[in-house]
Amino acid sequence: MTRGSPESARDKFRDECGVFGIFGHADAANLTYLGLYAMQHRGQESAGIVTWTGNRIAVEKGMGYVADVFNEGRLARLPGSSAIGHVRYSTTGDSLLENAQPIVYNTNKGPLAIAHNGNLVNAGEIRAELEEEGSIFTTSSDTEVFLHLMARSRVEDVVSALREALARVRGAYSIVLLAKNRVIAARDPQGIRPLTLGRLRIDGAPDARVVASETCAFDLIDAEPVRDVEPGEIVVFDAGGTASASFAMGQRTAFCIFEHVYFSRPDSSVFGKSVAESRRAFGRRLALEHPVPADVVVPVPDSGVFAALGFAEESGIPYGMGLVRNHYVGRTFIEPKQSIRHFGVKVKLNPVRSVVAGKRVILVDDSIVRGTTSKKIVKMLKVAGAAEVHMRISSPPTENPCHYGIDTPRRKELIAATHDLEATRKFIEADTLGYLSLEGMFAAFGRAENETCAACFSGRYPIPLTVPDPQATLFPSDEPRADVSGERPATVFPRLVRAAKP
Repeated sequence: MTRGSPESARDKFRDECGVFGIFGHADAANLTYLGLYAMQHRGQESAGIVTWTGNRIAVEKGMGYVADVFNEGRLARLPGSSAIGHVRYSTTGDSLLENAQPIVYNTNKGPLAIAHNGNLVNAGEIRAELEEEGSIFTTSSDTEVFLHLMARSRVEDVVSALREALARVRGAYSIVLLAKNRVIAARDPQGIRPLTLGRLRIDGAPDARVVASETCAFDLIDAEPVRDVEPGEIVVFDAGGTASASFAMGQRTAFCIFEHVYFSRPDSSVFGKSVAESRRAFGRRLALEHPVPADVVVPVPDSGVFAALGFAEESGIPYGMGLVRNHYVGRTFIEPKQSIRHFGVKVKLNPVRSVVAGKRVILVDDSIVRGTTSKKIVKMLKVAGAAEVHMRISSPPTENPCHYGIDTPRRKELIAATHDLEATRKFIEADTLGYLSLEGMFAAFGRAENETCAACFSGRYPIPLTVPDPQATLFPSDEPRADVSGERPATVFPRLVRAAKP
């Protein structure tokens, strides 16, 4: 797992990637730009858009934020009524332009482009096998594996070739592909990463069809959410309408619960649930599990806001914006060498002294990774006059890295993996510390463990990271639990089912 920034600067899980696709709109490139802009939080390293012009694939991509990469001139070089786009943070592959997506590849089935959110746990072995057979890879991204598998397929149909490729890969993937006169979307059999279908109404013309990692992308372009791409489903947009095929049904779902804890925008609906409401529910449950006498509940903005609201609602303790975030911090700034202590945190957050001075403060955040940032924020509040600071975390202790598309530190760098609760409290210098329990998180989320992936908390990975051993359990830290791992043989439906037009 390659990281794109200095280790000392990373005390949060890094955003992963966001994908977007649209079929049947004359302004496809511009709408894709807006969709990616809405999902900028999912990746800030690079952005890219490709369109089908009618006889070829046009591509524009670059390093940086969406608004930095694209301008009117670049968008004008992307004609066509179908497009896909991608914002990226590298979880595999270096932070280089060659790894920016969508990746375009010319095959005997015509030109193909792909954008991927997730991480393949067997990409290395497949890549080694393909290279031995003569394949030449142009990137270090696991995403390119999909295109090579499709290119080597003996079947001519793109969808059939994709189905063959998906039968080979293991891991997390929500993907969109652009081929001649069609846009294709697919989601892994466990549904680890989100992917949602939508429609954009056009006066006097058929609806344009859209697909995105989060529904906030639809809101910006006035599209309507329709439904999630189901785990193990392929969806095809073309001139004939919308077609669907299930390629791997019957396996347990493993929706990433961290999407609701931190990654997704609170105004999105992810896995069929409001992210904002999930975070409020986490906060309410946290207040029940870890009450403490206090004067004000303060969120760490922005991801702690809704959990803090829930905590305040349940506890009856007033909510206060005791920290203000500077939303205009760029990716780089001139940092004084030794003149200002904790400059990196102070440039982003500043305490509101009138809210916290002399008060017993409950500080609510979504997670603690290394603990260094939490320590600086606690110190900042006490310097601003807080009488006490009680840290409350709206998720369980994060003890394990993610292998499914979120860039996390190594286990030994996670404070909860190396410190018990009291040692962590002492390190961050809080008066008390409380985490939401694993059971409480599932109860507040409204889904059981056998429907979600919470491996970063539990260590129980729903997809084996190596070739499965028939005698092994998916949960190495526990006894085998069939009710949780419970995979059933996949059912393959060889035909696309054409959906009725709305």
